[in-house]
Amino acid sequence: MIQLSEMPFEQSDMWPSGSVEKIIFQRMSEDPIVYSYQSIVELSFEIALRKQIMVSARAMKKSNVQFETFEKSRCNHYYWDLVNTGGFLLRPSVKPSDAIQDIYRNSSQYAFECATAMIIIYYHAVLNNIGDHVFNQLFQHIYLYSWHYDPDLRINSMNTDHLLPGDVVYFNNPDFHLETPWWRGENAVVLEDGTYFAHGLGIGTAEQIIHALNDSRNLGSNQSAYQTNLVTRPSFKDLAKFSMLPRGYIAYKIQHAVIHHNESSIPCDRYLFYLNKLYNQMTYLNPFL
Repeated sequence: MIQLSEMPFEQSDMWPSGSVEKIIFQRMSEDPIVYSYQSIVELSFEIALRKQIMVSARAMKKSNVQFETFEKSRCNHYYWDLVNTGGFLLRPSVKPSDAIQDIYRNSSQYAFECATAMIIIYYHAVLNNIGDHVFNQLFQHIYLYSWHYDPDLRINSMNTDHLLPGDVVYFNNPDFHLETPWWRGENAVVLEDGTYFAHGLGIGTAEQIIHALNDSRNLGSNQSAYQTNLVTRPSFKDLAKFSMLPRGYIAYKIQHAVIHHNESSIPCDRYLFYLNKLYNQMTYLNPFL
């Protein structure tokens, strides 16, 4: 259900019939969850960004980026410093927008695992939605590693059975083979046609992704991989506000700590669990934090 200024909103003629935008709008309208907005601008921004997330996911599928573990990650050193954990640290001499676009333009120079792929897709989608200027104001200290993200992305994870195009979901492989731990699971972008983009596997149905993960189970295992009800989304409302920032705005914020866990293909909620655990330990040691 969609609410606009606390009133039900059912005006569906804003987008052409059959368009991706119309499909997103219909899925939101049919969802028992209430999606509330203060203005049509907020709603339109979310629909446009959800569409762009899918565009960025499909563009990654068509690119030459490779799936690799953290130990074998690669990047273009003109834009990024490759640190010993397998993360990519934005070099101070380049624009964040140029560095993110380079992953797609010079894709053969890059290799990373699937959680990092989801964050890259988010950055790429936001960049193409809000433009270079605002993007460079917001995201001046990008570090690409697993689910680590800039605070202004405001990523949230929740448990729900209602998926929307542009969501990120997780396929769990509980009995993954110990020699291929990177197939412990797969993060995937929900596409509007009922398929998913999973970095390392490509685009396919849920059944196809589960079948591929099952091929990497322990010998003799009868415990199938499965799609969880974990859904990850950025804060569309906050990003909509950021998109209207005045020129010259400087983002003052405390960057999140980085959790270097060396576990490829983990879900967002596990990374956030590690992060919260670290903050709780820091607060215990210093209650004035």
